[in-house]
Amino acid sequence: MDVRHLELLRELRDRGTLAAVAAATHRTPSAVSQQLRTAERDLGTALVEPFSRGVRLTAAGAILADGAEAVGVALAGVRARLDAQLGEPRGTVSIGTLPSAGEALLPGLLERLRGSAIELRLDDFDLAEADYAARSMDVDVVIAHSLAGDVPSGAEQLVSTPLVREPIDVALSSDHPLASRRRLHADDLVGTRWIGVPEGYPFDTILLAVENHTGERLERRLRLRDNHLVEALVGAGAGLALLPRFTTRARAGVVLRPLDGVRAVRSIVALSRPDRRARLAVRTVIDHLVEVGRHLEG
Repeated sequence: MDVRHLELLRELRDRGTLAAVAAATHRTPSAVSQQLRTAERDLGTALVEPFSRGVRLTAAGAILADGAEAVGVALAGVRARLDAQLGEPRGTVSIGTLPSAGEALLPGLLERLRGSAIELRLDDFDLAEADYAARSMDVDVVIAHSLAGDVPSGAEQLVSTPLVREPIDVALSSDHPLASRRRLHADDLVGTRWIGVPEGYPFDTILLAVENHTGERLERRLRLRDNHLVEALVGAGAGLALLPRFTTRARAGVVLRPLDGVRAVRSIVALSRPDRRARLAVRTVIDHLVEVGRHLEG
């Protein structure tokens, strides 16, 4: 039984189509189909069957796809023991992160890894909360966030490691009538105008909670992703916004105020597949991220 065949079946299970598997693994769909046929010959059973306009796993293929994770964890564990015997974790660890969390965490991580045998490969993306889990198919560690708890929506089957809990503050222009208050309550926000985030993004749940608390709808004049652009527009008087405390620079003309009356804190977490998490280098990187998070929380 070829481990590569197991991995291929798991990729097909998780990604859904031959085209998606081909794109993710830098192969052509015909090459993926050829490898599937080779796996079927080696194992003596059908692993995929026609379905709609594509294919799906047979019962046998599903069993093997489910077993791929256990095999991957076992192999990663062996590699981790070998690395420990050799004296230090080594290899490349890929990280995908939402930008604001990466800005807060990655400089400290790089400092802690200086001189080690671990290299980082980095990517950034800003997504709806439910979309972060899928990125764990492509990288070793996904740095994601959630306003609901320590496991983002859709990530229940992944290993989720809390890194830091970050307050989300209200940003407003320094000449706004509410700027004179040291703290704001959800009731204070009735009738205010906002620069929001796209629907489904975690920060929007705070505004929804405010609306539920007050019974009044908040006007979202804009919906933007980039926190630094949002901060600039707050300073220009375009509206109030929600911004993360650790990485908001509070530029001239902008003030931040804590928000009471609703939950206004996000959990920043590291998500990994169990087999990727079993690698010593990956575990080491996550342990360092936890330490960086503790430093941020003070």
